[in-house]
Amino acid sequence: MSGNMPRLFLLTLGILSWIPVFLCKITTEEELAVLEGRSLTIPCHYEPQFTGYVKYWCQGRTREFCTSIAQTDDLQSTDPSEGKVSIFDDPVQLVFTVTMNDLKEDDSGWYMCGVKIGGVWSADDSAFTHINVIHGMSIVNSRVSGEEGSSVTVECLYSEKYRESEKKWCRSGDWNCLLTGSDGGYDDASVAISDDRTGAFTVTLKKLQMRDTGWYWCFAGQQKMGVHVLVTERPGAATSVSVTSSPTTSQTVEHLPPKRSITNCWHYRSPAWVPMAVCLTLLLLCVAMLVRKLWKPRMRDPLLRKANVMTGTYNKDPGEDLQNVIILSKDAPDRHMY
Repeated sequence: MSGNMPRLFLLTLGILSWIPVFLCKITTEEELAVLEGRSLTIPCHYEPQFTGYVKYWCQGRTREFCTSIAQTDDLQSTDPSEGKVSIFDDPVQLVFTVTMNDLKEDDSGWYMCGVKIGGVWSADDSAFTHINVIHGMSIVNSRVSGEEGSSVTVECLYSEKYRESEKKWCRSGDWNCLLTGSDGGYDDASVAISDDRTGAFTVTLKKLQMRDTGWYWCFAGQQKMGVHVLVTERPGAATSVSVTSSPTTSQTVEHLPPKRSITNCWHYRSPAWVPMAVCLTLLLLCVAMLVRKLWKPRMRDPLLRKANVMTGTYNKDPGEDLQNVIILSKDAPDRHMY
């Protein structure tokens, strides 16, 4: 029996390690960052069996202490024009998205997207993500290119803190920067700057020349982000305009791709009693086996147990114990007579 205990223990550990995999049915991004004052859209992917269930978005680190913000059975939550947070379920793509508008620094923290399941034996299925609302700047495209003679536009994003700050455009190594005026704009024959005062300003480089290739800086107050501009030769005599860009590695994540990013969702997938019940069962089983092993030798001979109780001793010779029992049995009536 004792040889089975290690195998039983390893089997139980194996079952515990698989529980998270079976119960992990919601996935989302693990961590997101966004500039203050801007919007953020979060995709929450779910399995087909949850198509007809209510989906929700709440703020908190655990389901028990999560404050509900929006859910799909609330008409106000599904209308983007009604509030700061809206939720939309797409059962065809098996994803529901949450959009948060005009984010503030206080909005930073843990959030959860989940499916309402209910019931005594089944908890809601959910996944958590951490949102970090930051001050600073970002660039929509950190590398832009265009043919000689054409134009390219760079979009520089900034947080709400820098809404009224001066914006400027500088070439790296040359600090004769172009600054926006009181109206938030600048315009000359080669460069145009326009600040919408809502979180973004654009820089348009006009009539590109080969010498315009290089690194530039977008400034909002003391914050800055680098941009590389590449000017390519115009093929032949044809006048064509081509503007291409590559994705930036900036901190802004306003438009998230429809990808599945696995999170540590198992922390909030199963009822807390599931792993605890398995561990408790294993513990009780081990205790029972240990008690059985220790008590078994004492259960072999009823007469021997009686002798031990009546004499208060334990003798190795069973015959001697049996003799003591017989003598004590004969003497018992005499003792009662006195």
